[in-house]
Amino acid sequence: MHSAAAPGLTFRDATDADVDALVALIESAYRGDASRAGWTTEADILEGQRTDPEGVLEVIESADSRLLTVERDGRVVACCQLEHRGDHAYFGMFAVSPTLQGEGLGKTVIAEAERRSRAAWGVSEMHMTVISVREDLIAWYERRGYRRTGRMSPFPYGDERFGVPQRADLQFELLVKKLG
Repeated sequence: MHSAAAPGLTFRDATDADVDALVALIESAYRGDASRAGWTTEADILEGQRTDPEGVLEVIESADSRLLTVERDGRVVACCQLEHRGDHAYFGMFAVSPTLQGEGLGKTVIAEAERRSRAAWGVSEMHMTVISVREDLIAWYERRGYRRTGRMSPFPYGDERFGVPQRADLQFELLVKKLG
């Protein structure tokens, strides 16, 4: 589906056929030298993988979630996970191609994700967790209307499916936005 707000972009739910492209996109946005082309890199705080084909497929196949995939000119350029959790939706696995960051694509994707969550599930809030030391990223979400809650959850140290931490103070903070 083309979006009137974002000419040239197609938004659709991911399928099994998208797994490899989505894993490559997510890894490129967060890990290794390629991620340094964008500002969302976690390369300085985490090494190893950000996700894997099994994790992406699990989101695609879950009855309560979808992996919103964004294409431009037939190429996957962004994605995000939307999961229905009762009175709210969870927003995660958000990635924008590093070479396209800073052009407003992320703002467009998150706005569409919020719109779709309200329309599909009638939820009144969007929740997400962000690594608490990512002040620049948290500030970006705050400019989109998300608020810090101070509610922390532990980082999964020792589980290399989520990366290899390069520091000992990582934890997730819950951010919440009321949806209009």
